[in-house]
Amino acid sequence: MLKVVSNSWALFFGLALIMLGNGLQGSLLGVRASIEGFGVTTTGLVMSGYYIGLLAGSSVVPKLVGHVGHVRSFGVLASLASSSILVHAVFIDPAVWWVMRFVTGFSYAGLYIVAESWLNDASENDTRGQLLSFYMLVSFGGLAGGQFLLNIADPSSYKLFILISVFVSLALVPILASAARAPAFETAESVSIAQLYRISPLGVSGLLITGVSVGAIFSMGSVYASSLGLPVREISFALGAMIMGGMIMQFPLGRLSDVFGRRQVIVATCIAGAAVAFFAAFAPPQEGWRLYVLIGLVGGLALPLYSLCVAHTNDYLNPRQMVAASGAVVLVNGIGAAIGAPLTAFAMDAMGPSGFYVAIGASLGLVALFALWRSTRRSAIPAEEQGDFVAMAPTPLSAAMNPDLELEAIEAVSGRSAAAVEASFDRLEHELADAGEEEGKD
Repeated sequence: MLKVVSNSWALFFGLALIMLGNGLQGSLLGVRASIEGFGVTTTGLVMSGYYIGLLAGSSVVPKLVGHVGHVRSFGVLASLASSSILVHAVFIDPAVWWVMRFVTGFSYAGLYIVAESWLNDASENDTRGQLLSFYMLVSFGGLAGGQFLLNIADPSSYKLFILISVFVSLALVPILASAARAPAFETAESVSIAQLYRISPLGVSGLLITGVSVGAIFSMGSVYASSLGLPVREISFALGAMIMGGMIMQFPLGRLSDVFGRRQVIVATCIAGAAVAFFAAFAPPQEGWRLYVLIGLVGGLALPLYSLCVAHTNDYLNPRQMVAASGAVVLVNGIGAAIGAPLTAFAMDAMGPSGFYVAIGASLGLVALFALWRSTRRSAIPAEEQGDFVAMAPTPLSAAMNPDLELEAIEAVSGRSAAAVEASFDRLEHELADAGEEEGKD
């Protein structure tokens, strides 16, 4: 493991800088919006621009890379991301901020795609799973570390904006220097959301609805903490606790889903997460370590659901279908995240700070109810036919975004045996055939 990582240290270092900048930027803008007197709903709409840009970038950037190559694409996108954050400090206007958030999301989508394709190309089949797992740790660590950087300077000044710009600019150096050659880049065949829903209704619905909680956490978490009147130091600790909670709970929940089944763990996690969120919403205000523990539990139960829903969806796909379906997975979760920011803002406007937890709790409750209903429509896949759980960062930046992720990489990460793949595929064909016959009768 150490040897594999050491061979790609420059790439991981560059990715860490990108994630530090992204983690700090989301929190800084939420705090700064409160300082500038933006309304909560206005802030939610502004923050949604990032996810809309992320969706646009994940569709457009692969074509850009195909035309001009990795090096030029990465340079252009890094320059856009580095410049756009500085515009926030110059023009304090919600409309300008939304446009810049869109540009940032578009740019980051491209940075992730290009960096991950190099990472995929630098690995072998027997090491790819280890690299992707370490990539997840770097992603979480960078996002969490970015929260603590809020303490370096006054958010009301321009210094933190400059720091973010420096991080993104410096990320160019190790990543471009580490790329001895540009890997081949091909856009994978896509699967529509409707097709994917017919294959895995719970997986697609779960990705959409849990995307709402992801958008709430990453876009409105700092606004929530600011609305409590917390100083910057405690805001950074609270947001860091939420992300670290998601990081810590990824593997235990994933392991449980391998043993007891995805659907059962998704239901249990959503019920527990909704219960904790509603308790946090209506319990007396918490302070100090109690606040950090509570908000860490919310993040620990909400953020891993992205990986669980992706794993549940992949259990019904064969490896080649996973490649084609990756774009739809990212799109569905991104749509949910784009909705989550303004929806949570509306809840906070109507209910005060507790609306933050209500939005998260309601989204998790809906997933639990839908999963319970689906259990009456189709039996769960036996544990021995499931693939192995793979932890992913709970934003549209996981390896699923990589459009040239090869079949061998999917097989290496999923750990699915040929027999398990064939069993799942045969069952799916029968179910789709039955569904077609029922539609014909109707």
